Amino acid sequence: MRQFGEAPPPLTFFEKLKEGLAKSAGSLGLADILVKKKLDADTVAALEEALIRADLGTVAARDVAQAVAKGRYDEDISTAELRKVLAVEIASVLRPAEKPLVIDRAKKPFVILVAGVNGTGKTTTIGKVAAKLVRDGNKVVLAAGDTFRAAAIEQLQIWGQRAGAEVYARAPGADAAGLAFDALARAHAIAADVLLIDTAGRLQNKAGLMAELEKIARVIKKLDPGAPHAVLLVLDATTGQNAVAQVQAFAAAVPVTGLVMTKLDGSAKGGILVALAAKFALPVHFIGVGEGEDDLQPFAADAFARALTGAP
Repeated sequence: MRQFGEAPPPLTFFEKLKEGLAKSAGSLGLADILVKKKLDADTVAALEEALIRADLGTVAARDVAQAVAKGRYDEDISTAELRKVLAVEIASVLRPAEKPLVIDRAKKPFVILVAGVNGTGKTTTIGKVAAKLVRDGNKVVLAAGDTFRAAAIEQLQIWGQRAGAEVYARAPGADAAGLAFDALARAHAIAADVLLIDTAGRLQNKAGLMAELEKIARVIKKLDPGAPHAVLLVLDATTGQNAVAQVQAFAAAVPVTGLVMTKLDGSAKGGILVALAAKFALPVHFIGVGEGEDDLQPFAADAFARALTGAP
């Protein structure tokens, strides 16, 4: 029993996720949908519309609503039961995306290129991933490839120091592809296990910036034809359906191998992860719910589906 004046225990990751996605769960309005307490055609149609509002997209919303109705059509159902059934169906869509980031020890260093639009939290994500990798016994080098912003270089150096990872950086304005090449050479020289390359935030509709990203991927192949071994696209949950266009644009420029979804702690747009999983079948390696190191965790389909629907 907590003593008077004692600070409450910090929220668990799931509690933060559930709190963050409460807006998404609320926007489903399941209690309002079940005015008849029966899963009839009107209720299923209302459920589909609610799922679209929660950013599942039209295709995933239709498929999930139909899956919920299958075998239960015209039966009485409570709000609690509907939440539970909905969570099960959404989890089944998400489960194929539940794949951890695996470091192939045969590739040394294992090169991870990290991309995304401005403001998604790429640099912070790199720092958190680096900390996890170092804790797992890896020797990690971070390449400060966002040479446009002095603040990004400084931020990465702080994360590197905190994580116990070497940071390879140059002065702001340096050629990003050349820096990535030299960082890979450095990682080879010190027998690093992993090289994480930060890149400048870029809008997916800016051809010049996307061409620079392609150049980084192309230049490092001169040292290692198999690199980058992983390309992580960091997405901001608050952008909603715009995330679909981002995945399409970045995947056209570099071979995206996995997704990281940040800022789920304050978003009514959590359903976008379901839309992405259904459309692209890309692994979701991590999700983020805050600024702390432990606020980035491996994606768990069941927990996410429960938080999204408000199921216990």
